[in-house]
Amino acid sequence: MQKFAMSTVVLALAAALSGCQDKGPQKEHVSIEKNPYPSTYKPVSSNSVLITNATVLTGTGERLDDADVFIVDGKIQTVGKDLSVQADSTVNAQGKWVTPGIIDVHSHLGAYPSPSVESHQDGNEMISPNTAQVWVEHSVWPQDPGFNRAREGGITTLQILPGSANLFGGRGVTLKNVPAHTMQGMKFPEAPYGLKMACGENPKRVYGSKGVAPYTRMGNMAGYRQAWIEATEYKAAWEQYEAEFKAGLNPTAPERDIKNDTLRGVLDGEILIHNHCYKAEEMAMMIDLSKEFGYHAGTFHHGIEAYKIADLLAENGSCAALWPDWWGFKMEAYDMVQENVAIVDAVKNSCAVVHSDSDTTIQRLNQEAAKVMYTANQSGFNLKEQDAIKWITYNAAKSLGVADKTGSLEAGKQADVVIWDKNPFSVYSKAEEVY
Repeated sequence: MQKFAMSTVVLALAAALSGCQDKGPQKEHVSIEKNPYPSTYKPVSSNSVLITNATVLTGTGERLDDADVFIVDGKIQTVGKDLSVQADSTVNAQGKWVTPGIIDVHSHLGAYPSPSVESHQDGNEMISPNTAQVWVEHSVWPQDPGFNRAREGGITTLQILPGSANLFGGRGVTLKNVPAHTMQGMKFPEAPYGLKMACGENPKRVYGSKGVAPYTRMGNMAGYRQAWIEATEYKAAWEQYEAEFKAGLNPTAPERDIKNDTLRGVLDGEILIHNHCYKAEEMAMMIDLSKEFGYHAGTFHHGIEAYKIADLLAENGSCAALWPDWWGFKMEAYDMVQENVAIVDAVKNSCAVVHSDSDTTIQRLNQEAAKVMYTANQSGFNLKEQDAIKWITYNAAKSLGVADKTGSLEAGKQADVVIWDKNPFSVYSKAEEVY
């Protein structure tokens, strides 16, 4: 598909706005606050720590045996063997394993908290196929006991997403998994927002059953396109306003629309797409859609048939966040292979991620990755622990746009670190310490 042409829209808006110039005194500039609910998270002050004699999986594809990790002021200072440094405390991790903190890119904790009662169901705004105006952070309950349980399983970062009933479900938020009284106290500083989208059965079932579009997959696609057309016009109107204000023409600002604020954020490259999508041909269509309107297709979640288009995903720089063995629960989830993650991972420049979408599975995401590794190796793959850890650390951080801050044990990154009592891909392993 050809990229949507904006020139005629911009010209039309320019003509319309030029006739609305106020010749009086310059009006006050109108701007949109892009982050009105900023993070208030602050790392807990801590002494320097030297972890010694561990098997270290860095998250970058390396395994270091009998290695050390030095943490200073909440950041990774050095990783290597026989480090000669002065630390306030030393942890002898002989026989233990050290990994980056585990990251789950698909969670509903806080928005569907425990106990699971109707009054706590705050993740799906099922009033319209397009609810890009809602932000899931406004539903997050920080005291959900699921956060503590996830942390006990090594989870240090997670993305909370709205549900998948709508074509556009709203904004997701990335959180640090720390105790806090408010959502903002957990909010990952400088992490980009996500926009939840959904393909396939869910939107057409939810709205088609009400006699409202979309009723079919082609109705889904029409709904996406119409929304992006409107968002493109909204973006052009604001850009025209900014240009005319800068030129001293005293324009009137366009009417604010928080739904289109979010979609414009995607078009501007500031908000990342996270797309609930199972079937190969639908993921391919969503990539075409992104090219039509000039944004990045982002990460595909669940992706039961991602193995069929692994090369296409890699070519377009799209991550695939997948389950190891959850399939067959509806028609679009049938054509699954248990090597799905491994096949996606095998392609050069790929970004395979293992996710939970579960308040229980998130507690054992290391075991979910282990299932992929062992099953794939039985089928002829040769995956090692240093490969598998990337699916729940570095690649997950890449999907969330925070790989420069966390996801691997590298100097300067946040000290999101887990000490495991044994190989983390053993069903018997436990996260002994979570930093």
